Amino acid sequence: MNSKYKKLAMGLVFDAVGYVSFIFPVFDFVWAPLSAYLMTKMYKGKKGKIAAAISFIEEAMPFLDVIPTFTLMWLYTFVFKTKEKKTIIEV
Repeated sequence: MNSKYKKLAMGLVFDAVGYVSFIFPVFDFVWAPLSAYLMTKMYKGKKGKIAAAISFIEEAMPFLDVIPTFTLMWLYTFVFKTKEKKTIIEV
């Protein structure tokens, strides 16, 4: 499996795990820092650190758990950023 699609699969699973807090709200105390750590491992550098901070805040704040942070980061990295690079090269 391509690393790109492996990250997508992992991101979908991690986003699903984040939804557990709708049933067990206390789970956020464990998941918020863990999701931030996983985000820094999946996406290196500055963008990974920024995404980790966003992931931590999103998971720690009530009612924001519906945001699929890992999936959005994958889209940003592999869809939107790729299109931006192609546009710059074509110009």
